[in-house]
Amino acid sequence: MHRRTLLATATLMGAVMSDTNEAEAQPAADRENTLIMTLKDGDVTIQLRPDLAPRHVERIKELTRKGLYDGTPFHRVIEGFMAQGGDPTGTGTGGFRDRGYADLPAEFVPASRARFLRGTCGMARSQNPNSANSQFFIMFAPGEFLNNQYTIWGQVTAGMDKVDRIARGEPPRTPDRIVRMKVLADT
Repeated sequence: MHRRTLLATATLMGAVMSDTNEAEAQPAADRENTLIMTLKDGDVTIQLRPDLAPRHVERIKELTRKGLYDGTPFHRVIEGFMAQGGDPTGTGTGGFRDRGYADLPAEFVPASRARFLRGTCGMARSQNPNSANSQFFIMFAPGEFLNNQYTIWGQVTAGMDKVDRIARGEPPRTPDRIVRMKVLADT
């Protein structure tokens, strides 16, 4: 009986120590590469991917830090596909070119490194692959057909339920807006 208790205690201690070691081994959030996007229903956390798209991530952070995404609508929201926003005009034709932000060249990566899955954030563009400016989209579902066609710059890591509640439409009758977007390091 004593041996069973000792064995159970050792097993439990090993599990506790294993959990502690795993928690300690997990890296802290990279505050410089984490966005907090506040929507009407709450906050969405997006982990930026400078390893995949350094120029696009830099642009997203710069526009965010200048408050240029605050108040912009989600102008194209397709059920089962994605929510698109980041256009200051709210029409799907705008960007910040008039404020000196040139279009960005595509930063495609092999699908083996990153794929369009639920919560993936990509840059919107025209038919020209090198025309991304400020507009972006967040996937509601996987979209493998977008791999190597659009630049991936981030991944929703918390708050996807808030993204799921964005009003649908092209454009929505009453579009939801980004209340505020911040880089976590700045908070």
